[in-house]
Amino acid sequence: MAQQEQFLNVVDRDEAERRFTAALRLEPLGAEEVDLDEALGRVLAGDVVSRHDVPSFDRSNYDGYAVQAADTYGATEERPHGLRMAGATIRTGELPARALAAGQAIGIATGAVVPRGADAVVMVEDTDDDGATVHVRRSVNPGFGITFAGTDIARGETVLWRSERLTSRETGVLAAIGAARVRVFKRPRVGIISTGDEIVSPGRSIRPGQVFDSNARILADAVHEQEGVPDIRGIVSDDPDQLRAALATALHECDIVLLSGGTSKGAGDVSYRVVDELTRPGIVAHGVALKPGKPVCLASHHGKPVAVLPGFPTSAIFTFHEFIAPVIRRLAGAGRQESAAQVTARMAVPVRSQIGRTEFYLVGLVTTRADARRDGSLWAFPMGKGSGSVTTFSRADGFVTIPRHDEMIDSGQAVDVHLLAPNVPIADLVVIGSHCVGLDYLLGLLQQHGFHTKFLAVGSTAGLEAVRRGQCDLAGIHLLAPKTGTYNSPFVSKDLTLLTGYRRMQGIVYRKDDARFVGKTAAQAVQAAKDDPTCLMVNRNQGSGTRLLIDRLLDGARPPGHAVQPRSHNAVAATVAQARADWGVAVRHVATQAGLGFLPLTEEHYDFVAPRDRSNNPAIRALRKLLTDPRVQRQLEQLGCRV
Repeated sequence: MAQQEQFLNVVDRDEAERRFTAALRLEPLGAEEVDLDEALGRVLAGDVVSRHDVPSFDRSNYDGYAVQAADTYGATEERPHGLRMAGATIRTGELPARALAAGQAIGIATGAVVPRGADAVVMVEDTDDDGATVHVRRSVNPGFGITFAGTDIARGETVLWRSERLTSRETGVLAAIGAARVRVFKRPRVGIISTGDEIVSPGRSIRPGQVFDSNARILADAVHEQEGVPDIRGIVSDDPDQLRAALATALHECDIVLLSGGTSKGAGDVSYRVVDELTRPGIVAHGVALKPGKPVCLASHHGKPVAVLPGFPTSAIFTFHEFIAPVIRRLAGAGRQESAAQVTARMAVPVRSQIGRTEFYLVGLVTTRADARRDGSLWAFPMGKGSGSVTTFSRADGFVTIPRHDEMIDSGQAVDVHLLAPNVPIADLVVIGSHCVGLDYLLGLLQQHGFHTKFLAVGSTAGLEAVRRGQCDLAGIHLLAPKTGTYNSPFVSKDLTLLTGYRRMQGIVYRKDDARFVGKTAAQAVQAAKDDPTCLMVNRNQGSGTRLLIDRLLDGARPPGHAVQPRSHNAVAATVAQARADWGVAVRHVATQAGLGFLPLTEEHYDFVAPRDRSNNPAIRALRKLLTDPRVQRQLEQLGCRV
């Protein structure tokens, strides 16, 4: 086996950025004209000067009568002034046929052209009209009820400035001044090459050891968000010659080239080796003191940006936003992105970091009060699935930065959370605890009923602790009291209330062709497995309800595989199905989905716990109602959950 090279020259994040930007040509790529229909989101390449007055005529603000203001002075309800009608009402889009003389009035519609001679408009509700005479019951001053030509925008006025990003507000201004086309900066074309023998395009069949190419989609849409044009160029195997050719073509056709995967210095990682062949100056940083994202490789070829981003999705998207997004925006004429919105929260649990590197922790924000951002009651829960998780980034609300000189954030410590979206919606129902497919179904129904829900899977024990601390509205738990064999109720204190959920069958899962389990009871199978050193188990994580059950079954024994502790029933089933272990404990529904054998062990109670003072939360009341609905109960039973 070839020895893996090490990252001997890991550099600080700021130093990596300095080297990268110093090696690039970062002037905007030039300008082009586009139709107004295509201008949304583009960046202006120059100031926009209006060629027209807006409005282009003196315009009535009301339905009423055009008058000379002097003719209305002294008019009251008791002593109205009578003015002679001077013709038919002036409607929008038509020019007045005649000028208005003193002592006259003429009907006028909102938005219509004010006739020559008139200097005010009296609202219709302040008049009486007998056909020949308009009786004005309120005096007005000159200019009342009129928007004069050029009041909004004057001809020759600069209305938009270079480097503004066009939103619906700006495109509305362009339309108002009659601009059918607009000059904008060209957007950089960003070539995205996925690498690796294990990568498969979505939609194709997959086998163990392979993964779908999610990075290309994530990066392409991130490029689009940053004013770039994504160019997904397919998957290249771990073959240096193929990758060399793909990179050369991308460098010729694109303004930026991103390679996904193959940046680590292992024997099978070829991306950084091929990029290392680039010149002027080539690689400027390979290995940055970041977590996630340490293996990122930054390079330049004759001033053109090239980067090898880590293959793990969370690492890839963090390094993209740290190093690539600012470059895309500068090439697109937008300059550096404004700082993302921040909120202050308290860390819900302690978090440790490694001295010497900047670390980013994705977090989910939870609260139960609408004024949380003012009173400091936001809590940040780490989304601890690791850099290989696809869902972590999508489900997180923001991230916390731990500077390279710090090694810990204590529970309850105030932290700045950089939001991943401009506005984080406050959830109507926050659920923290054990994951279950039945809970997924119920939360989906609540969403359909108009409740915004948030769920964080942290296990039964951590969920119970969170609800005790008031950090959530509800905890999903299935905790077994070892002494009594009773589920959940022994753990509920007086300040909490128990909401009965449903029951689900836990059991031993195994491959159906494994004769060591066929025909046995669960107790017999566990006893036999404990005595067989070749029979590998897969455990569950500490703090989960299933782990308590497993510990009771094993009674102190630690058979092979005991240290392998995934965080979900599905992960247990996948481990057994792929023969990385021979048995584990999971719920029946998951075993059935995975095509595994199942030996019933115990029917556990999956219930919900809420702070007593929140038990009347509208979303919790709605959940109670759902659990009594026969149609919902039938669907839950199909998911292996018996109400």
